[in-house]
Amino acid sequence: MVEHVEIDGILHAIIIRNEYSRPGIQFFTPENFSQQLAHMSHPKGKRIEPHIHNVVERSVALTQEVLVIKKGILRVDFYHANHKFAESRELKSGDVILLATGGHGFEILEDAEIAEIKQGPYLGDNDKVRFEVSE
Repeated sequence: MVEHVEIDGILHAIIIRNEYSRPGIQFFTPENFSQQLAHMSHPKGKRIEPHIHNVVERSVALTQEVLVIKKGILRVDFYHANHKFAESRELKSGDVILLATGGHGFEILEDAEIAEIKQGPYLGDNDKVRFEVSE
């Protein structure tokens, strides 16, 4: 229900399948990731104390993004640093993926709605390098 996609010994992605369920709070990312991913499951009546987050200076060197598949099916293709195809995973409605590092691309297999969460500010084309797939 939780998959770690490793390529060349490096964690490229964490996938949490829609079927995953565990009581309480479970973090899936290492503490050093600039994007943190957790799953929460609480019973009715549980209270989470009101709180405010502290202002903390952080340095982000690499954009990490989280996709929440709201509807549909898509394929995520993962690539080595040299742009060669490595492997693929299919994601469906309710699945969540954190893209931690490395190359990736997508093909929509069934009409899809996706929510994307990543650090900002987003710099558009200055934020990524597009490449042709090498064989």
